[in-house]
Amino acid sequence: MTEYLDKEGFETLNTLAGADRFNQWMFDTIRPFIKGRIFEAGSGIGNISGLLLNLGSPVMLSDYSAPYRQMLQEKFSTHPRFAGVLDMDLEDKMFDWKFSALYGTFDTVIALNVIEHVQEDGQAIANCKKLLKEGGHLIVLVPAYQLLYNRFDKELGHYRRYSRRQMQRLVSPHLSILQCRNFNLAGILGWFVSGTILKNKVIPSYQMDVYNALVPLFKILDKAVLHRIGLSVWLVGKKSGNIP
Repeated sequence: MTEYLDKEGFETLNTLAGADRFNQWMFDTIRPFIKGRIFEAGSGIGNISGLLLNLGSPVMLSDYSAPYRQMLQEKFSTHPRFAGVLDMDLEDKMFDWKFSALYGTFDTVIALNVIEHVQEDGQAIANCKKLLKEGGHLIVLVPAYQLLYNRFDKELGHYRRYSRRQMQRLVSPHLSILQCRNFNLAGILGWFVSGTILKNKVIPSYQMDVYNALVPLFKILDKAVLHRIGLSVWLVGKKSGNIP
């Protein structure tokens, strides 16, 4: 469990917190697959959590960082649909012992920019599946293309980046795949220039402000390339009885 505040991670999350158009775009992309009772793995400081809470269903949050859990508790404790925040590590060797009471209780499990932080990513997917009801959805978003791995990734503690095919191979032994697409074509250039060429440790806030203002244009670009290229990959899996 992380008891200290990760400086680079917090700065990045704080920068993204101000990117309201970007966060709404990400949320709108996955919204059609969200249903019923929700569990968010790796909630961070709650950039997407607030949007989930406004859907009308109970939402349970989690993070393995104690400072983040405290922030989440303080931020959402009075929200009527806030179901609490858990100390959870998706590759915890004691996962079955700690969380078996939650098995099969959620209609949707969401892990946005989480799986790349987990060394045993297959185990993380398997543990997410355990939390789902039959027919429930797992929604995952991860960074795309290992060629783009740079200082940003290192500072954020990413083990890897993924292709769509790699994500499908990772998830298909556990869940039926409903959707797998790329997201955020325009972000590729900024990530490469800022993190690879300029070797920044965190995303500069002024760059994110400019990007956020141009989100309406970037949404059109994603549609133009049919969601086949983008800085991230998002996947939706369904818990199905025909997969052990």
